[in-house]
Amino acid sequence: MSVPGGSVRFRSSARSDIGLKRAVNEDSLSADAPVFLVADGMGGHARGDIASRTTVDVFREHIADDAPSTPERVLDAVHSSNDAVRDLSDEGDVGEMIAGTTLAGVAFVDAGAGEGCRWMVFNVGDSRVYSWQDGVLAQVSIDHSAVQELVNAGLIDAERAETHPDRNVITRAIGTDEYVDTDVWLLPADGVRSFLICSDGLTKELDDRAISEILAGCDAARDESGTLDSDSPADLLVAAALDRGGRDNISVVVVESLFTPDGTSAGQSPLA
Repeated sequence: MSVPGGSVRFRSSARSDIGLKRAVNEDSLSADAPVFLVADGMGGHARGDIASRTTVDVFREHIADDAPSTPERVLDAVHSSNDAVRDLSDEGDVGEMIAGTTLAGVAFVDAGAGEGCRWMVFNVGDSRVYSWQDGVLAQVSIDHSAVQELVNAGLIDAERAETHPDRNVITRAIGTDEYVDTDVWLLPADGVRSFLICSDGLTKELDDRAISEILAGCDAARDESGTLDSDSPADLLVAAALDRGGRDNISVVVVESLFTPDGTSAGQSPLA
């Protein structure tokens, strides 16, 4: 893809699995440059699977696939998704039927004002975005959940949060309120950048150490040729989560980018 100041190549792997305990897969994902995202329909609510799929469809309608997007266009897609999912809710004989979904993703954007290209991380709910840089896994997004608020207040630690009875209670979601409050981060897009986007079906089964070991193994497997002969990172992560119990739907997108400035030879690309 040609971008201001150079060109960028993308490589991604994606997989969504119903898991071993659920009757319906309420997750949806998209792995089409320049936007990569995961949406996790709210379990226990009406039409969670339709809500997540609707969100993905709205993004595909709003974001062109042949150029960097913009922060404004991504946020417009978030708000349009919120409106579309709210339209799925209705009043019935048993009260309001609510449709909702989490949303987490990364978008390759032109930040404007001479800032050049950036990776834009965004999230609503407890699906997550991690960076994977130089063998270090770091959570970028912050969960919008009841237990995260307890952690932030210093009332419980991260280890206790993993088993807290309110760990599945989220405090923000697409479709539940008239206005959706979205967290956003703008990160560098130079060189090689990698991100993991996932629903909580992955992080319920695998801790950061286990995820890092799988991603590091994938990196090592393609060090020599630049290609990965075995299963994709997304396949391996989902398979590991299933081996650990697969209690929820599991969705994973792993995306890597290589930015080459104008006048610079790409040489042997790690994204071959």
